[in-house]
Amino acid sequence: MILKPLSELNNGEKGKIVKIKLGGRIRQRLTDMGMVTGSEIIMERVAPLGDPIEIKLKGYNLSLRKEVASRIDIEVI
Repeated sequence: MILKPLSELNNGEKGKIVKIKLGGRIRQRLTDMGMVTGSEIIMERVAPLGDPIEIKLKGYNLSLRKEVASRIDIEVI
């Protein structure tokens, strides 16, 4: 099992969310959008300057700041 932060996935890489190390309103907002433990994600692309990143989650694309993505642990599959 390979764990790494969401911010370090390569384009096209898939994974499952293992842990979200955020709290408060940001965590609630992500949870409302379906980002929960066990959800599968695909890294779509990274902006030219590295921030933000775009992932595919439950059939839709979501952009996240790299700072937020670095606090979400992913099991690469």
